[in-house]
Amino acid sequence: MLSIGTIVLTVEDIARAGEFWRAALGYVNRGEPSGDWVILDPPYKEHWDAPGASVALSVTGYPQAYPPRIHLDLYADDQAAEVTRLLALGAREVDWHGYPEDADWVVLEDTEGNRFCVVDTAADTAA
Repeated sequence: MLSIGTIVLTVEDIARAGEFWRAALGYVNRGEPSGDWVILDPPYKEHWDAPGASVALSVTGYPQAYPPRIHLDLYADDQAAEVTRLLALGAREVDWHGYPEDADWVVLEDTEGNRFCVVDTAADTAA
């Protein structure tokens, strides 16, 4: 059986991206970052193969692809508050016209242009 261990995001500025994702998710560095690689873990994760997906940041030198073929969905009980918090951390709103009228997500991108959605989990409990 497979499970997701690490999601790798390509970045240009590893320090800036690491600062953003540690603050956004409350993750911590697994070890000392190198100049082109760092793995971020949930703070409770005691070993690399313990449950809980990690996020790795990798400097590749390749430009971001648009539209990206993969993105993160981040679940939020208070979507508006989380979007505001993430924007204050350096996320940017994505000018995207594909939202249906009943969309329960907002598309943002991190400091490196990696897109992610903030999904309103409170909307699912009301249905």
